Amino acid sequence: MNLNYRTLSWRLALICVVTVVSQVAAVSQVEILGANADLVPLVAASVGLIVGALPGAIFGFAIGMLLDFALVETVGVASLILLAIGYASGRLRELRDPQGAIVPLIVGVAATAAAQIGFSLLTVLLGQTVPLGLSLLWELLGTVAFNAAIAIPVYLVIRRCLLDALPEDPRRRRRRAYTTGGLSPLSRS
Repeated sequence: MNLNYRTLSWRLALICVVTVVSQVAAVSQVEILGANADLVPLVAASVGLIVGALPGAIFGFAIGMLLDFALVETVGVASLILLAIGYASGRLRELRDPQGAIVPLIVGVAATAAAQIGFSLLTVLLGQTVPLGLSLLWELLGTVAFNAAIAIPVYLVIRRCLLDALPEDPRRRRRRAYTTGGLSPLSRS
């Protein structure tokens, strides 16, 4: 196992624990207008965007299991949803290679909406009661709005924590070759 992968694994484990502890202990306690922020889908989507589909899915599963154990809820519900979020955001990175500054915001909003709708849907399917109607819609829109406000800072913090532990991307090396004096394929005669 390469040193970078070992370092990356430890950092992802630390991010997982810190995120769940801060979500349960602090972030979920702050409520404004009947809704509060949810860091967990933002972090799962950010990790997927940074490291790829498979590590994003594994991280989403792990953070979901830890969240289920911390909140003493039905085990597997959060891990299933966050696994899908981590995989989807990592797959977006692998297929499209998004470089825009607004991509973490869009992915964060989509991940939050998917997590909220997924939690509600799985809760109903498991036979538990969910307050359907305007209260659910208000909570969904409020959580999405709060997460939209913090999506880019969360992404930047996660990126800062993981960037130096990532192996060098071969796509960056290929792009650099054209800017260092090599001939561009467009300038050949």
